[in-house]
Amino acid sequence: MTPLNIPFLDELAAIRRDIHAHPELAFNELRTAELVARELTRYGLEVHCGLAGTGVIGVLRKGSGARAIGLRADMDALPLQEKNDFPHRSRDPGRMHACGHDGHTTILLGAARYLSEHRADLDFDGTVYFIFQPAEESEGGAAVMIAEGLFDRFPMEAVFGLHNWPGIPVGEMAVRPGPVMAGTCTFEISVRGHGCHAAMPHQGVDTLVVSSQLVLALQTVVARNLHPCESAVVSVTQIHAGEAWNIIPDDAVLRGTIRSFNAETQELVERAVERLCTGIASAFGAQISVRFDHRYPPTVNSVAQSEACRQVATALLGPDKVRTNELPSMGAEDFAYMLREKPGCYVWLGNGPGTGGCTLHNPHYDFNDEILPLGVNYWVRLVSAVL
Repeated sequence: MTPLNIPFLDELAAIRRDIHAHPELAFNELRTAELVARELTRYGLEVHCGLAGTGVIGVLRKGSGARAIGLRADMDALPLQEKNDFPHRSRDPGRMHACGHDGHTTILLGAARYLSEHRADLDFDGTVYFIFQPAEESEGGAAVMIAEGLFDRFPMEAVFGLHNWPGIPVGEMAVRPGPVMAGTCTFEISVRGHGCHAAMPHQGVDTLVVSSQLVLALQTVVARNLHPCESAVVSVTQIHAGEAWNIIPDDAVLRGTIRSFNAETQELVERAVERLCTGIASAFGAQISVRFDHRYPPTVNSVAQSEACRQVATALLGPDKVRTNELPSMGAEDFAYMLREKPGCYVWLGNGPGTGGCTLHNPHYDFNDEILPLGVNYWVRLVSAVL
């Protein structure tokens, strides 16, 4: 497949860097949403604003418009201090586009512009909804858009997503059916012992010893409860206890995350955590309670839509450049909410080597502008293939 001639690549790179320099956090993407709406209007698209506060939907129709699909990009940044020194680095302390949402937004704008300018020449019949979503990072903007009527107001038969992926070379993509990103659940374990003087530990129940036993025991949940071919992660990320060096505190709190790819595994892990808490509480004479907070569900690609994406990627990049057996990620993605409502596919577009600070959520990360034309080509070809 011959790559599309995209004469406005310099403009796209400028837009991407402008968004990077002005990062905005979840549900506060006011400047970004205004930029997106302005560009879509300039391209001649129908524009709808305000879904989930800062969400923007661009609508392009051709022919009968009877069939419709959605293409989604995320717009929010992370609460992270950038450590780059290039001219387009973040101008807002403590905020940074460290996941490439600036690039995703720009790619989708580029696809909207190309499809609008060349709709007469392209072979498709239907409606394309360009979904610019707020608050992907931990705040579930996709769920809010759905709750506020995304699929009711803009009915579509399938929805598609794309994420840049450091570690996959430029010019390659990863496409696979089934689970591609894990579901995420946080947990909080409260430990109550009996406080006492640190020099007289026999007079109390040591919450820190109990907490330490819990941290070690939780590492057995996956290793000794799941089938070796199943996947999950249990990580303790916080321990809070005590205020003085000579006092064993009454209370301690442990927090962390559970990642899994299906509800059955999640249930098994939660019950195993509860059993360990009950057993360790009994063994040490403490009181332990655990609370689970379910966040994003697993991101699960549909078979038919994944095959359509694979065929487009193969025609665009070549069969040896499309990874169909890439391991799923234990990271989470709120595009999962959209895939629970509609069939679709979420693909990874190679962003280049993951070394040298290029990894996601890293203070030295920057989106690779070399992949802007690849992303635009993919979206445009996918529209023509599916519609």
